[in-house]
Amino acid sequence: MDIRKYAVEQTGRIEVRDSEGELIPGAVIVVYSPGSKQFARAQANRSNRTLDTLRKKGKADQTPERMAEEKANYLADCTHSFEGIEIDKLEGKALYKAVYSDVSLGFIADQVAEYLGDWANFTKGSTTN
Repeated sequence: MDIRKYAVEQTGRIEVRDSEGELIPGAVIVVYSPGSKQFARAQANRSNRTLDTLRKKGKADQTPERMAEEKANYLADCTHSFEGIEIDKLEGKALYKAVYSDVSLGFIADQVAEYLGDWANFTKGSTTN
């Protein structure tokens, strides 16, 4: 049996929900799966940023603002694209970071982080939650 038939998809689609759990019509976030090179690169980038902080400051203490910025950077690195989501005229990674770092939109970052944490979301033939 070729074990690769169990390999996960390279991306997954998240139908975005508002803070009350209702679908936001047309709002979709496409993210790289844990089985992709892009996801591995995002994790490496996150680790490298943490190491750089330790080297520069000599300690691991982080402010809530720095932690939020790191989460936004990581999620932006894991994001392939947005559909139906806009802020000003931003595009690409600048848009992703703007959404993920906006505290009033924190429910979106939480949805993406939760989705990324479940390999089952990327199985072939899986449906979007």
